[in-house]
Parts: sequence; C-alpha cells; structure tokens
Amino acid sequence: MRILLANFSKMVGDSGGLAKVNVAFANEMVRRGHTVTTIYSDDHAGDFFYPLDERVTAYNLRHFRGQTALFPISYKVRREILRAFSQNRGRAVNDEFTQKHLLPYIQTILTETQPEIIIAFQPASAKSFLCDLKTHIPVITMSHGDPEDYFHTYPTAELPALAHSAVCQVLLPGFAGHLKEHLPNTRIEVIGNVVPQYAQQADLAREKETYKIVFVGRMVRNHKRPHLLIEAFSKIAAEFPDWMLELWGAEDSKSYQKEMLRMIAAAGLEDRISFCGTTTEIPRVLQGADLCVAPSAYEGFSLAHTEAMSMGLPMVGYKNCVSIAELIDDGVNGLLAVDGTEALAEKMAILMRDRNLRTKMGNAARESMRVYAPEIIWGRWETLMEEVIASRSGYCT
Repeated sequence: MRILLANFSKMVGDSGGLAKVNVAFANEMVRRGHTVTTIYSDDHAGDFFYPLDERVTAYNLRHFRGQTALFPISYKVRREILRAFSQNRGRAVNDEFTQKHLLPYIQTILTETQPEIIIAFQPASAKSFLCDLKTHIPVITMSHGDPEDYFHTYPTAELPALAHSAVCQVLLPGFAGHLKEHLPNTRIEVIGNVVPQYAQQADLAREKETYKIVFVGRMVRNHKRPHLLIEAFSKIAAEFPDWMLELWGAEDSKSYQKEMLRMIAAAGLEDRISFCGTTTEIPRVLQGADLCVAPSAYEGFSLAHTEAMSMGLPMVGYKNCVSIAELIDDGVNGLLAVDGTEALAEKMAILMRDRNLRTKMGNAARESMRVYAPEIIWGRWETLMEEVIASRSGYCT
C-alpha cells in the first residue's frame, strides 16, 4: 500500500504521545513493506525526538522545498484573542493558515506520492483533504482523545470531514459511543494504541530500603495535574518515610513549575520529591518503580500509563477521567479515586501499605495490556486500511 500520514502538528524534537504514535505508525508500516509518506506542520526544522526509519519520506509543510511558510505573529495574536472567548474560533485560525498557505504544498505531495489511503491524525488534516482539496482518496481520521470534544471546542468547518471519512478511529469503546451519538451513519472502529510488551518487569515483591511512586507526563496544570499528586503525597508522606515520588516529563510553564517547587518546600519534602525531566529510557524508570499515579483530568489513550501497566505497575487514577477509568479495572489492576486529593491519597496509601496487593495488581495490570501488543494493533490497522482501499469513500460536498 501507498500510505500518507497527515499530522498537522509539530514533530521536531517533540517527545509527546502524538509524535510517538506518528513515528511508530510510519516505521511499522514501512517495515511491513508499504510505502509511507508522512507530512507535518512545524515552524522549526530539524530532527524528530523519536527516530524515523530512513525509508519513510517526511515533509514539513512549513519548510517545503526551499519555501518557508511560518505561522505569522498576527495569526498567533488573533488566535489567542479569539481563544479567550471561544476555543473553536481560536482553532479556526490554524485552519485558515493551512488553507491559505499550505494547501498548494499538500496538493503537490498528493500528486507526486499518489497515496492509496490517507491517515489523518486530526479533523483539521482530514478537512484539508476531503473538504478543501476534495480528494477521492479514502481518509481514515484518527482520534487521540475523547471525540466528544470535536463538537464543542473544534471549528464547525472541520466536522463535515468526520462525516465524510471512510472510517473514524477511536481509542477506547467509551469514545466510540460519544462519536456515534453525533455521527450515527459513520463507520467507527475502536483501535487502541500499541503498548510495548516488556520482557522485564517491575520487581514489586522484593522488600526494599526505599520505594518509588512515578508520574510520567508533561507538567500541565489543567491536564496532567502533577500538583494534585504532590499534594496527595504530602498528606501521607509522614506515614510512609521510605517512599519517594519522582515526576518525569517536560516542563510546560515556569510559573507552574515554581508553584510546585514551593508546594514541595512548604511540605519539607525536597529530599523525597524530585523533578527528573525527560528521558528516552522510560522502561528503566518504570522498572525501578513500585506504583504509578495518574492525576489527569482527561486523557486519550495514555501511552505513559499503559506502558507502566505493561511493566507490571499497579495504577491509581481518577474515576472521572474516562480513559483512565476504562484502562483501570478498579480493585483488579489498580484503584480509582473520586476527585480530590484526600481520596487520591487514600487510594495511594492502600497500595503503599500492602506489598502483596501491589504485586497482585501489578501482575493483573501487565496481563491487561496484552490486547494492545504491537502485532495485534498493527495487524488491525493494516487489515482496516486494506478494507477501506477496497471500498473507497467520497469527499465533502
């Protein structure tokens, strides 16, 4: 197959989940013998954080064959002003930029590569192909979070692209129901992300001098919410003097980082709570841990948390985070808390007190990730693309 991956977001040096999925998809499909082209939209030029197979052709739409089309300051200012009043109007500025400045490059790539199928990583990229260029090439639109958001915070001009996609893919069964309510006639397929099946496993049964809780994710206040974990740990730290907390991930805001450092200092836990930055050795980090906590407000299909479960770590998260609640079978492979730091601390303490329970739930967590093994997930994607090519779909009218 000739496959075009369209991810209209940054990729240069980016360690986020979307970039990781993009590279993994491209590398696996080219390994399986397919011809793969990936396009992205990044003001920066340079190498990806995750290594891309040299057989994959990659185009940065903002630095295309000697032509530079950077996102203008005027657009950025207008986007932020509009975003303060309406997220969908703010996002529409990105679509306007793509339509005015990048569409000719996209058409050139289409003409030259002649893909048999397009994988759109977001509704915006599906819109460019189906509604702006009106391609007859079938498009599968991926979802990397809860698609319910599309109908509240995304530009209305992007929604027809969902309806005209050959397939809309979602990550979890709960997300499929949300999308079906809005698009009852659209084919929806549930395919989770690939989760590594580690040969090694966290050693939870052994008695240790110190035990570790890990947080893995970008330090974003209203999304990953690491400050809630710091607060919860502070409440029970005196009861568990042999436990440490490590927070792994990129800093999002200097002011937020300083606020969390002040919280740690106020609790007198500077020697027990550490910010560890980013790493390419996540398996090593997870293998050395005893518990993983996800205080997220929302997630798509959290790669960091599923990788922790695959390493054999029990999870603690919030019930009202839809994806976390689908991945954690409460009382089996982890524990779910109602919102608030008191409840989070209580659930953490249950596992911190009981090494046998941690081991039992860690083993169950590892087993629950088997369904996301690479050969299963990539096989499903390959089969789906072959089916879609055999029954081509239309474009926006």
